[in-house]
Amino acid sequence: MKTRILISVVGPTAIGKTALSIKLAQTFNTEILSADSRQFYKEIPIGTAAPSKKELAAAPHHFIHNKSIEDDYSVGDFEREAIEKLDLLFKDHEVLILVGGSGLYIKSLIEGLDNFPEIDQEIREQLNDRLVNEGLGPLKTELEQLDPDYYNKIDINNPHRVIRALEVCIGSGKTFSSFLNQPKPIRNFKTISIGLTAPREEIYERINRRVDLMMDEGLLEEAQALYPKHRLNALNTVGYKELFAFFEGRIDLETAVGEIKMNSRRYAKRQLTWFRKNEKTTWFDYKTPFSEIEDFIKSVMQEKYR
Repeated sequence: MKTRILISVVGPTAIGKTALSIKLAQTFNTEILSADSRQFYKEIPIGTAAPSKKELAAAPHHFIHNKSIEDDYSVGDFEREAIEKLDLLFKDHEVLILVGGSGLYIKSLIEGLDNFPEIDQEIREQLNDRLVNEGLGPLKTELEQLDPDYYNKIDINNPHRVIRALEVCIGSGKTFSSFLNQPKPIRNFKTISIGLTAPREEIYERINRRVDLMMDEGLLEEAQALYPKHRLNALNTVGYKELFAFFEGRIDLETAVGEIKMNSRRYAKRQLTWFRKNEKTTWFDYKTPFSEIEDFIKSVMQEKYR
């Protein structure tokens, strides 16, 4: 049997990953799996910069708009469903494309996740209630006490990470750190990882333009319609939480848009930090001609996997 190959396209937000993935899918006559943890949700297409109808029609896509913001969907759920989808698609394709900016979701599919115990859902609900009522500060303090090693490793201002670690600490009676770095499953495919990047100023300018375009396309109206559900975890994300603050009268609209841009730039910086940890990723400037990237991928396939 020929080697199954997954081409993974990574990089910061607004860098052009979608366009590259579609070209690759067309070149290899194959299909695309999205690993963007917000593009799963069908109610928020504008704020997540989900592929357009034209882009979705240009190549078969999976894991786009396949969930509701009402659904409780974790990275573990994604890993399980995506592996099942890969096994199915590899029956008809030797090459598949993975694209997205959510590093943990990409890592879960390529390497597998650490094996954490099942935790009572009530613990997560209680922690989310505390986040709403008390803010992130007390939760950060508790995590520092329960698992100082993990506290010093993560983006401590990311509420998802803090709550996930706390629920494991509380539910298992062990530190979150103790479940990390266990043996991972062996995948039945090989991965070629391609990264897109640009000088920081260009990345930031592309992000600013994208946010302006989102506003032109109706992000304000999209967020307004979703505001009654603003406490859902899926909506605790850049592009929505800033506009929710505007609806609540805490900031004006100009400030909200400015904060969306600023928080998107910060997110892009964190993405690059994450993706650059993977020494197996080959990086290309986002302006690199497609033919160069195509030639590189085909040479790797020929030299290593044929």
